[in-house]
Amino acid sequence: MAFPPDACSLIVKYVADFRSTLVALCTVSKQFQVAAERALYNTLHLKEYDVTITVCRLLARSPRLAGLVVALSVYSQEEESDDASEESELPEDYWSALASALRSVTRLRFLNFYFSGGGQTDKAWILDGCTFQLRTFHCDLAWDASLQSFLATQSRLSDLYLADFQSLAIAPSISTSVFLPKLSTLECTFSEAAAALVPDRPVCRVKTCFTHSRLEEKRTELQIIVASLRQSKRRLRALDIADSSYTPDFSLELLSHVTSQQSLCAELRYIGTLVLPVAGQQRLEFYGYLMRLPQLRCLEVDVSDWDPPPTHAAALRALTHELRLYCPSVTSVIYVYDFERHLVRMEGHIAVYDEDAATENLWRET
Repeated sequence: MAFPPDACSLIVKYVADFRSTLVALCTVSKQFQVAAERALYNTLHLKEYDVTITVCRLLARSPRLAGLVVALSVYSQEEESDDASEESELPEDYWSALASALRSVTRLRFLNFYFSGGGQTDKAWILDGCTFQLRTFHCDLAWDASLQSFLATQSRLSDLYLADFQSLAIAPSISTSVFLPKLSTLECTFSEAAAALVPDRPVCRVKTCFTHSRLEEKRTELQIIVASLRQSKRRLRALDIADSSYTPDFSLELLSHVTSQQSLCAELRYIGTLVLPVAGQQRLEFYGYLMRLPQLRCLEVDVSDWDPPPTHAAALRALTHELRLYCPSVTSVIYVYDFERHLVRMEGHIAVYDEDAATENLWRET
C-alpha cells in the first residue's frame, strides 16, 4: 500500500536533519524518493574539493535533481585542513565542474561563495550562462566583467555581499537603476561599492568600511557615503561602518553627518561602530546626536579606550541605562572592547547581559 504524498512529506520533515536517513528513504518507494530527494537537494553545502566535483557533475547530468536545488554554498577550503598551502591545490576540473552545475541549477535562489581563505577568486566566469534569479548572493569572487555582467541579469536580488569591487566602463553600467533594481541589503568591504550601488535603488541596510585611514581622506569618503545614502529610494534602517582606527572625534563627525537631515535618519534602527567617548562633555554631545534618532533600536559602540574596561556585566548594564536616558528607544547595545563583543538587551525595564548572543547579523535583523 502506497503512502499518500502528504504522509511521505511529513515523515521526511521529521528526519530532515539526518541525511543518511533521507538517502535510505529514497530506496523505499517512488513516493518517498520524491520527498526525500527534495529535502536532500534543496540546500547544499559543498566543502571538500572531491565532493564538490562529484556533486557538481551529478547536477550537470541530471536536470531533474538540479531543479531541486534552491540554496547552494561553496567553500574553497578543505573542511578539515589547517594547512593554508593546501588551499590553492585545486583539482584541474574543479572550476569547470562548478560552472557546469551552476548552469544547470535553474531554480537557485540563494548562492554563497566562501573563498575568503585566500584561494583563487578571479573565477567569476563560472557564472557565465547562468539563468537563475537569486534573492541572496554572498560573493567572495573578484569583481570583473563576468561578475558585473552576471549581476546585471539579477532583477530580483535583494541581499548582496561583495568582497571586491571596481567600476568597469562596460555595458551594462552599474550606475543605471535597472542594475540590481531590487537591492535592499548591501554588505561590502569597499565603501566605493556602497557609493556606486546605493543611489536609485531601495537599499535600506548597509554594512561597509572606510577605505582610507588619513583623516582628511576619510572625511571626504564619509561625505560621499552619506550623499549616496540620501539618494536611496528607501529610508535608511541600518548603517554599520567599520574603521581601521576608531576615535571619538570622528565618531561625532559621523553622527553629525548622518543626523543632519531628518529624511536620512528618521527610520534608522541600527548604527555602528561608534566610539563611546570617555570624556563627559563629548559623551553628552554623543548622546545629543542619538536623540535625533527616534527609531533607533540597536547601537554598536567601541569602548576600547576606557580604563578600567567596562566589560563586567554590571558596568555594561549601567552604561546601557545611562544611554537610554537620552535614547529610550534603544533595546540592544553591542559593546566592543579589543574586538570582543558584549551584548546587553532590554527586557522590559531590566538590562540583561547576554554573553552567548550572536551579534554579527543584528544589523540585518533589527
